[in-house]
Amino acid sequence: MATEVKVPVLGESITEATLGEWLKQPGDAVAMDEPIASLETDKVALEVPAPEAGTMGALQVEVGDTVEVGAVIATIEAGGGSATKAAPAPAAKEAKSEPADDTASSITLSPAVRRLVLEHGVDPSQIAGTGKDGRLTKDDVEKFVKSGASTSSPLAEKGEAKGGEAQAAAPAGGNRNEERVRMTRLRQTIAKRLKSAQDTAALLTTFNDVDMTAVIETRKKYKDLFAKKHGVKLGFMGFFAKAACLALKDVPSVNGQIDGDEIVYHDYVDISVAVSAPNGLVVPVIRNAEQMSFADVENTIGDFGKRAKDGSLTMADMEGGTFTISNGGVFGSLMSTPIINPPQSAVLGLHRIEQRPVVMPDGSIEARPMMYLALSYDHRLIDGREAVTFLVRIKEAIEDPTRLLIDL
Repeated sequence: MATEVKVPVLGESITEATLGEWLKQPGDAVAMDEPIASLETDKVALEVPAPEAGTMGALQVEVGDTVEVGAVIATIEAGGGSATKAAPAPAAKEAKSEPADDTASSITLSPAVRRLVLEHGVDPSQIAGTGKDGRLTKDDVEKFVKSGASTSSPLAEKGEAKGGEAQAAAPAGGNRNEERVRMTRLRQTIAKRLKSAQDTAALLTTFNDVDMTAVIETRKKYKDLFAKKHGVKLGFMGFFAKAACLALKDVPSVNGQIDGDEIVYHDYVDISVAVSAPNGLVVPVIRNAEQMSFADVENTIGDFGKRAKDGSLTMADMEGGTFTISNGGVFGSLMSTPIINPPQSAVLGLHRIEQRPVVMPDGSIEARPMMYLALSYDHRLIDGREAVTFLVRIKEAIEDPTRLLIDL
């Protein structure tokens, strides 16, 4: 008797998702609670577990289809998997028959990873996966390619692409390939929210720069002791998160939001931290950051980074947030104008550190490690004076970290 696999409850106010990837194909043996499919919601990617052990039956929907909570997406037949796979349902166009000994082709790859494998002509079976359950990520493939250890891929030799993506044949006159890929639900939501922020808020960005000498010296002096005691590295984000808490206390409007014709002020600081994930940018929330120690902040951020990479962040991790910090410096950005994350009213952008000539108080010129700071804010709520004051408070705390200890 077949057991139906239904879309699980996705979280508060979330009623539908997009099928991002089938992790099992018809005929595959599955264990109870083993992930068989990946769903993409407006905020995160979720895995659908098998309700019982058995053999994967017919797939009812295609990759890219929108499914509602409670909808049947597949069936599981009683008994173990067999050497001869069941014929896939008509909806499962991507589940093509493969030779049993084709190791590279039998590896489960997401559409983005498969595209990279085909593009670079590498053999995925030769790459160590760091994603959940050992699956390959885009970073794994890119690092493998950069290492120069590329080997010919059976997938590339076949010119085959699963998941509804077509690899265009190379024209005789040179490479002018084109490819159309359906936007993920997460990417669509990011696009809508960012455009909505531009259409609704009166966005403005103000800049300042900060001398990172004191923070760099503090990290260098205490990094080993800090790691030994707390089991985590002392990073820059801890300093900026604590500096933001101080500045937000002095300038509460930056930590507020507009709700209709009212302004909501928060006496707590929930910092949304922009984290890069395989499917796009996500912003998990450090809650009650004003009550946290440096170690608490660094541990929380480290955990977010790991879970963003393996796709295990939950809806609860994303909800709320009163202020956002986005660190484009890790990608080499010198300066940017970040967009606020509605309904928040401001976002702090951090950028790369580089040596620049600075005129010192005594008139001498020194090379100092400088970083540009950018604060984008909703001018309907935050005045220019408040925005500038906020950035000055950040600058003062970073250039003299003692202020973080004595609450100045």
